[in-house]
Amino acid sequence: MSVLFTAAARGGECRMTNQKAPVSIALVDDDRGLRESLRILVSESEGFQCVGAYGSAEEAFRSLDTRSAAPDVLLLDIRLPGEPGSRAVRRFVDRFPGLAVIMLTLYAEDELIFEALCNGASGYLLKKTPPGRILEAATEAHGGGAPMSPEVARRVVQLFRTFPAPAATSEARLTPQETRFLSHLSQGYSYQAAADDLEVSVNTVRNYVRAIYEKLHVHSRSEAVGKALRAGLI
Repeated sequence: MSVLFTAAARGGECRMTNQKAPVSIALVDDDRGLRESLRILVSESEGFQCVGAYGSAEEAFRSLDTRSAAPDVLLLDIRLPGEPGSRAVRRFVDRFPGLAVIMLTLYAEDELIFEALCNGASGYLLKKTPPGRILEAATEAHGGGAPMSPEVARRVVQLFRTFPAPAATSEARLTPQETRFLSHLSQGYSYQAAADDLEVSVNTVRNYVRAIYEKLHVHSRSEAVGKALRAGLI
């Protein structure tokens, strides 16, 4: 968020106002037509800024690595020439802490979805997703959410439930409120949206996050949701 100072019309009085910074987005897709359409969508939408459009993960990584600031959100094709997006996502999140990566896919492909999820993806959208929803998803991911197309979300839940549940331990015993919060995360809620629905503060939600990570021995939202689903906790 940037801070602006404006002078009043009379007396030279200064007033401080806050202006929300646009969500910066980079795009990686080898389909030139789709890539250009997404670039125009982001560039011409209020509250968003396109900071790069690339045809491969390698090109994006080289270009973004030279920038002083990483984008807030990366829209990354799950299938790419060279290094596929499902694997490249790990390099991006390791290199740019705080980056939210939304995978773009033509179909809900179980193997690639699982690989990308394990590598740190924040969300998954089918390429047929309406333009407005893509922008909403970018905002959600930037705010800590995990946006997914309904078809992909169903496949993710089904996929994790095919894994055998680990033996229950006292460390994995979540409180009812922590379990409800984790269930909200699995549905793509942001921290703020989950806090509002559970009628608690965002600080309380962050306490839930710390407790859940410690109890489940995980280090990210996707790991927590995946482990909870496999264990039948949600």
